[in-house]
Amino acid sequence: MSGGPDTHDTSVERLTPVVRRLILLRHGQTEYNAGSRMQGQLDTDLSELGVRQASSAAVELAKRQPLVIWSSDLKRARDTAEALAQRTGQSVTTDVRLRETHLGEWQGLTHLDVDEVMPGARAVWRDDATWTPPGGESRVDVAKRSTPLVDELIEQLPNWGVGDNPEAPVVLVAHGGVIAAMTAALLGLPVDNWPVFGGLANTSWVQLSGHGKPGDAPRWRLDVWNASAEDSDPAVQ
Repeated sequence: MSGGPDTHDTSVERLTPVVRRLILLRHGQTEYNAGSRMQGQLDTDLSELGVRQASSAAVELAKRQPLVIWSSDLKRARDTAEALAQRTGQSVTTDVRLRETHLGEWQGLTHLDVDEVMPGARAVWRDDATWTPPGGESRVDVAKRSTPLVDELIEQLPNWGVGDNPEAPVVLVAHGGVIAAMTAALLGLPVDNWPVFGGLANTSWVQLSGHGKPGDAPRWRLDVWNASAEDSDPAVQ
């Protein structure tokens, strides 16, 4: 006689979903930030405050034991990434696709300068992800060049989301515009809804979680937006 039902039916595939943590960290403050000046892809330095911000963010994110650290090649992002790498003993890999939005003729101008030469244009730019500053890029353009890096890292990092420390995140250090564009694109939001993401403070970060079975493309979820080291400090809560 047959025994009870076979509870170990190997014909049924059982796969534990993989959850990949992705942190997108904005660089520290620059003098251009402090002066409300449009940077775009101009290669500016961190201010004294920006250096301190990068150090504070590094202390907090080092606790997460990043799997790898990648950065825009622009100095303000690269120096922010290096502050984290020094804490973790890792190296930083740079990629030009993580550069900020190219702002064309607006680069180097203050907000007031832009408003004088193109009244109302900055409001249109904020509210329409397909709109392009003269000679520059739209947020849709930025997402198209930057998000393929995430797919490549999934291929390159078989231990992302598994292994001894499955919570270890990949950290990408970049800029406010590219981070907003990447976030909206990875979440699959309709382009009309991309402007729902507000500004990202210097050295604040976004965390996304990519859920999916091994071998499948992940489905990304938003965990946090605009988190910072100060949020984690009990003295300021």
